[in-house]
Amino acid sequence: MERIVKIKVGMGEFLFKLDDILAEMNISKNKLMRDTETDFKVIQRISSGTITKIDIYVLARICDYLNCNLSDIIEYKHS
Repeated sequence: MERIVKIKVGMGEFLFKLDDILAEMNISKNKLMRDTETDFKVIQRISSGTITKIDIYVLARICDYLNCNLSDIIEYKHS
């Protein structure tokens, strides 16, 4: 089951795919929070697409932990 949140912005859309990659890797948000020392609210906002400002250090910790690229978590598609 795909767990991607799509948010229209401007002439494109953001795809928030954190839930999808966590499900594939069988990692809970709580484990991600603990292991990356990231506030749960931030992880939840990235998952739900409700984040408005992004801390590049948080994204780096998440990408390093999940051994993935930023585009595996958040992607912008111009229409």
